Amino acid sequence: MSTINVSDTTFEAEVISSTTPVLVDFWAEWCGPCKMIGPIVEELSDEYKDQVKFTKVDVDENPEMAQKYGVRGIPTLLIFNGGAPVDQLVGALPKKAIKDKLDTILNNINGA
Repeated sequence: MSTINVSDTTFEAEVISSTTPVLVDFWAEWCGPCKMIGPIVEELSDEYKDQVKFTKVDVDENPEMAQKYGVRGIPTLLIFNGGAPVDQLVGALPKKAIKDKLDTILNNINGA
């Protein structure tokens, strides 16, 4: 499973209405750190394909969602569950940091 590009108009259907947790990668084409984290997000989308939906929002093309959720720097990863943001990661973080955060959230959701 790869990441799904979402826009201001598809955000509701893809993220808010999702029955599974969703990681949203807020990024921009010109952003160097975003290009570094992009392949990591793709790898994680394969590793968590049955547990988490992975999406991307280009903040230049879709400023409404970035503004609504207070995204001030990119890359920003917002993790949604039940239609609401439950956590946020900012910056080009290593894969392990993102995995650890996802595992913690999934354990909390699943009651482990």
